[in-house]
Order: sequence, then structure tokens, then C-alpha cells
Amino acid sequence: MSIRVVVADDQTAVRDGLALMLSLLDDVEVVGEAADGDQAVELAGRERPDVVLMDLRMPRRDGVEATALIKARFPETRVVVLTTFADDEHILGALRAGAVGYLTKDAGRVQIAQAVRAAAIGQAVLDPQVQQRLLAAAAGGAPVPAAVPERELPDGLTAREAEVLRLIAAGLSNKEIAQRLYVTEVTVKSHINRLFAKAGVRDRAQAVRYAYQHGLSA
Repeated sequence: MSIRVVVADDQTAVRDGLALMLSLLDDVEVVGEAADGDQAVELAGRERPDVVLMDLRMPRRDGVEATALIKARFPETRVVVLTTFADDEHILGALRAGAVGYLTKDAGRVQIAQAVRAAAIGQAVLDPQVQQRLLAAAAGGAPVPAAVPERELPDGLTAREAEVLRLIAAGLSNKEIAQRLYVTEVTVKSHINRLFAKAGVRDRAQAVRYAYQHGLSA
């Protein structure tokens, strides 16, 4: 019997891509696509899916609120969050709302498929970065903060781009960075191209100098 899935994401290209990817799996059937949290709740009630793959930042109703409503009204439906955000506020908010899985959008097709299958049988799946933050909090210390708040990063760098830059400054290769961040080398190259353009650097040597100048060295 197929796993019935609803995909909720406000970006049409992302939503369509996820739906197509999941539809290619023999054991998954995509039964609906939602562009916001209200649509996700509506589809959960109408289709009664096994799993909702849920973005967090969406119009009208965000993913955390939608997750809480789905779990309250349709407790047999499991929610897996798939988002660009991996900070404590979003992670804890989603898990408290009832999500059983939390992945970032750097996750590959295999990870997403595994998360959907695991959620369908009630197992939790967390991104490695998310696990690290939760374990740190559970150990009694303060939640693991981002090394530099994104709003304070220079030249519009994102937190992930700054993280890649730190690893470049630490001497890691693209392959080693990919292994450290649990992403593909193609994703790493994409991050590097964007951060090079934003920082105005042409090569890794200039990137390392830039990292030290801006306090972004490992």
C-alpha cells in the first residue's frame, strides 16, 4: 500500500519538484499540494494523508501553526518539516507542534524519501545539524547558537554560506565540506559560488583572507 503524501511549500518550483521526486517512488503517492498552511490543513482533512511534507515560512498560516492544527485534528497524519531554517526557535516550535521529522532543504532525495517512509511508520527523522542542537540543549547547556547571527553577517552572506566559508578557511576540500554538512558536492559548489560573488573574491586564498578579516575563520 502506498504512502499518501501532501507537499506544502509556498514556492511553486520547490513544491512541484518535491511532488515529482516523491511521485517517482514506487511506494509513495502524492495526493495533494498546498501553497500555504491553510491549504495544508484543508488537504490533510480532505485527503487524510499518511505524511505531510511541510515548509515553515508560508503565507496566511505558517508551517508551525499548520502542523499544530493537523496534529490536533488528524493525529494519525505525521508531519515532516522541510525548511531552510535550522535555528532553535524554528526547530523547537515545529517539534512542539507535533512534527516527527525535521530536515533542511539541503537534504538530498534519499534523505527526504527515508524521512517520509520513517514518518509513515511513526519513526522520527532529524537532520544531523538539528540533532546536534537538540543534544546540546538536552545536555543542560544553552542551545547551540549560530556562530554569527545571520543579520550580522557581512555582504549579505547567509548562515550556511558563512559556515562553508569557515570550513574553507579551515582548509577543508569541497568533498570534506560536503561530508561535514551532509550535503552533496554540487550543493557545496553552489554555496561557494554565491559566497564568492557576495564577498567579491575570486579564489580560495582570497576567501580565506576575507574570512579572517571578518571574523569568520574556524
